[in-house]
Amino acid sequence: MTTWTAKTEPSDRAAPAAPPEGAAGSSLQELIEAALHIPYPFRTHPHEDRAAAGVDAWLRRWHLTDDPAVADMIERTRPARLAAYNGPAWDTEVLQLMADQIAYQFVFDDRAEELGAQGPDRLLPMVCESVGILRDDQPPSTPLGAALADLYRRVQRRCTPAQAARWAWHSREYVHGLLYEAAVQSRAVPPGIGMCASIRALIAGVEPFYPLCEAAQSRELAPEELHHPAVRRLARLSADAAVWIPDLFSAVKEHRAGGLINIALAYQRAHGCSLARAVTLAARRINATVDEFERLYRSVEPELSPAAVGYVDGMAGWIRGCYYWSRTVPRYADTGVTPGHP
Repeated sequence: MTTWTAKTEPSDRAAPAAPPEGAAGSSLQELIEAALHIPYPFRTHPHEDRAAAGVDAWLRRWHLTDDPAVADMIERTRPARLAAYNGPAWDTEVLQLMADQIAYQFVFDDRAEELGAQGPDRLLPMVCESVGILRDDQPPSTPLGAALADLYRRVQRRCTPAQAARWAWHSREYVHGLLYEAAVQSRAVPPGIGMCASIRALIAGVEPFYPLCEAAQSRELAPEELHHPAVRRLARLSADAAVWIPDLFSAVKEHRAGGLINIALAYQRAHGCSLARAVTLAARRINATVDEFERLYRSVEPELSPAAVGYVDGMAGWIRGCYYWSRTVPRYADTGVTPGHP
């Protein structure tokens, strides 16, 4: 396993400006930013541009951007930006691996939504191919499968066998979650907040990155640290907060597309309220989740080794990164021009 730290310092320049305010008054984005309490300052990796070029080349290599619509989606989602914001101090190998994996998951997720809208059974070939690659080392039969196999090979080179096994397990859980999402989309009754949060935890695709956060440390975590109840709880809290934050910014887009698995839209359905009110209620839940994460982290940090502290810092980085990324990514630009009042 290769282990090294970044040779350059992460950038602490000012956070990028938010999109312009909507003409109709205060925007939904401004409401979100006022409601959320994110205790982390903006930071980014100094090699974001290099990672972005690497993502573009990697996607072309596996023919994932041959479709102009996919290439446009990548331009609007900026996967390397999300990786750079999440891990401002990662070494460049981990940065590129994470950026490529984020890009892959964006492509896979959009394709799964497209097929799943036609029925859960339409997803079975994608699910079976992915599970076969991740569990049984089966050869891929599609460009998406070939890209996944490449990611898995790179993870196995960079990580210890135990870390790579955890990566594969979390990645399989993500794939299965998309099948659950398709099943929910086909139901006559929309899911409640609890079911939405449960499925969102699976399809978030955040936890597959935590073994890479561990691999970025100077050594593998001891089992008693990795499986410590507090560390496991921190992983759950960070993954939830990291994905619920983009849900607020993507609610307008998801509502227009008929999406159901979105924490803000789940609150809107449950309370029969405006989107602005639902965003406020969801933001309170996110704030409580981040507060619990911070309190628990402070209480357990004295017991942790430096490697475990770095591992948990990587979890916190996903909360910080998803917030700053969501504020400016073109994919969610409609949030900046949607009125933020009932």
